[in-house]
Amino acid sequence: MTMFKKILESKVRVQYQDCDPFNHLNNSKYIDYIIAARTEQLLENYNFNTAEIAQEQGISWVVAQTQISYLCPAIWLEKVTIETKLITFSESSLLIEAYMWNEKKTHIKAIMWAKLVHFNIKTQRSLKHSEQLLNFFTQIHSPLENNSSFEERIKALKQLNQ
Repeated sequence: MTMFKKILESKVRVQYQDCDPFNHLNNSKYIDYIIAARTEQLLENYNFNTAEIAQEQGISWVVAQTQISYLCPAIWLEKVTIETKLITFSESSLLIEAYMWNEKKTHIKAIMWAKLVHFNIKTQRSLKHSEQLLNFFTQIHSPLENNSSFEERIKALKQLNQ
């Protein structure tokens, strides 16, 4: 049985066009950076190509809910580390947790939870995950230790980030 990494990470540099007049990463761009990083991480670590799945099978995942907390600004030309993991899943949804850190992972810039719903592109309806997908999710699942809420998670991280 293949052993998969449960926590994935990659680095990206904050681009000028993504910043506000204070040279801070624009709030909406945190989400863009994290989603793009997760997509690349899935491809690089698991050979899990979401674009190919959508094109060939007509299925994908749509974002149903996003929760994000900004703890420290990311600034123009700063290199950041984005860490993602699957913290829970069901027969038709996934919950991804992501951190944006400074490059050396000593300060958290933001934390995000994204709930993704499995979706049939042709019928425009939610869809149950296949047994194959559920098996894969079981292998990469990295559950939270105490089933904390997003707010509890933020409170704990703020204490670490001081």
